[in-house]
Amino acid sequence: MKLITTIVRPERLPEVKAALFRAGITGITLSRVSGHGGEHELVEQYRGTALVMEFHEKVKIEMVCSEPFVEPCIKAILSSARTGEVGDGKVFVQPIERVIRIRTGEADNAALTAVNADAVQRAAINAAGMGGAA
Repeated sequence: MKLITTIVRPERLPEVKAALFRAGITGITLSRVSGHGGEHELVEQYRGTALVMEFHEKVKIEMVCSEPFVEPCIKAILSSARTGEVGDGKVFVQPIERVIRIRTGEADNAALTAVNADAVQRAAINAAGMGGAA
């Protein structure tokens, strides 16, 4: 099992989310974050004063995947988040020792399977216009 954390541009979030769902990743945690990487600082005017905007708004997505889903997850993020410009983000992959579902006590891979995974994937595929019956 791996914890995959990615930082992406906020405007790429719908594409990234849809790509993850199509890849079988249905459990994600989303946070709005600010950060600074390789982008240039922005200078904006506010009431006649120049303000340096050091940090850029980003979206942080975290998900825990069993081994068969790790590479499809990474490929989904890369294909949907990439614009080719500085500031596209990063993907971090870390090992996870243990996962326990609080509601049932299920552990590890059993705790990662979403109760509604099939329905979520069908909805994501249909929303993307790919159609198909499930």
